Amino acid sequence: MFGQTSTTTTTPPPTDRGLEDLDAAALAYAARIEGLPPERRQEARDDLVRFALPFAGRLARRYRGRGEPLEDLEQVARLGLVNAVDRYDPERGSFTAYAAITIVGEIKRHFRDRTWGVHVPRRLRDLILEVGQATAALTSELSRAPTVAELSKRLETPEEEILAALESAAGYSPASLNAPVGGESSAEFGDLVGESDNALESVDDRVTVSGLLHRLPWRERRILAMRFYGNQTQAEIAARFGISQMHVSRLLSRALTWLRQAMLADAPPPWQNGAAEPDPGKTRISVKQNGDRVVVEVGGEVDRDGADQLRRAMLEAVTGQPSEVVVDLVGAGGFDAGGIAALMAGRDAAARTGVPLRLTRVQPAVRRSLTAAGLAPARD
Repeated sequence: MFGQTSTTTTTPPPTDRGLEDLDAAALAYAARIEGLPPERRQEARDDLVRFALPFAGRLARRYRGRGEPLEDLEQVARLGLVNAVDRYDPERGSFTAYAAITIVGEIKRHFRDRTWGVHVPRRLRDLILEVGQATAALTSELSRAPTVAELSKRLETPEEEILAALESAAGYSPASLNAPVGGESSAEFGDLVGESDNALESVDDRVTVSGLLHRLPWRERRILAMRFYGNQTQAEIAARFGISQMHVSRLLSRALTWLRQAMLADAPPPWQNGAAEPDPGKTRISVKQNGDRVVVEVGGEVDRDGADQLRRAMLEAVTGQPSEVVVDLVGAGGFDAGGIAALMAGRDAAARTGVPLRLTRVQPAVRRSLTAAGLAPARD
């Protein structure tokens, strides 16, 4: 209309440092974005957030010294500020009050959910805060620390839950396992914490195997002990028993096969029936009359069990007063102390009766054992 001038009111941007009040800056922001497309609103939003950053920083600094780095608290406060700007509605009141509530809420939520050293349920964390406030109030009223019963009565909560809250409060900032125990000792808390013993899982197997080992013959039991407990090689075991290394391998295989079968069975099978093939180590004694000579053929391993059989065979051969007693050892794989004692008993009986006795066709490994015992075999 003629005589009137048209004026346009422009709201100063929130980055204008003349705007000291956040409420005024927020109202200017609301007026600025009214009618603007979404892509233009982003610029105004960023301006208000930058303007209010010092306010968020002041709120964050109120909570420093509580175990959290100030940088983390400032970051959380800025997140709360952004949320306050995005949800701001001028019709609901002061932006400053709304932003303060939102920022402080984010900081408290950070302390509640992110700063615990161990995981504690939400319900228990809230109860821990209530117990702390009730403890402070009762301490002021009673001039002493309150008991669990008094806390339970004040909060109307069962004593079990109060105790759980008091114990769980230690999980907020647990002690480091590398912290020293105290005094002049160099020990750390971690040294006092027990560890899982994986060997416990094999206790049942060890007890079972120990009982089964006593069911084995002495020779097999001794070979297993030398191999798996003494860490000796098969060659060393063979030299000790005066048998071949291949024979030691067969004995080990047979004993281990029987142990596996016995471990899986409800009742261990008899040792005699545990082999799939005849035992090459079993003592075999046969006495043959060859004219006026007697030949005692010895086969297998002569251990304590076979020593008595060999002793009786040699004594009977000498008693018959033959012209000669020949002990054929071509099939003998080894002699233990009992077997060598049986040979010596037969030699002494032959010497007393004047009957010549000769050891023949001796295996090299057995020859070394007999020579060491003073039984010099004849050279074939």
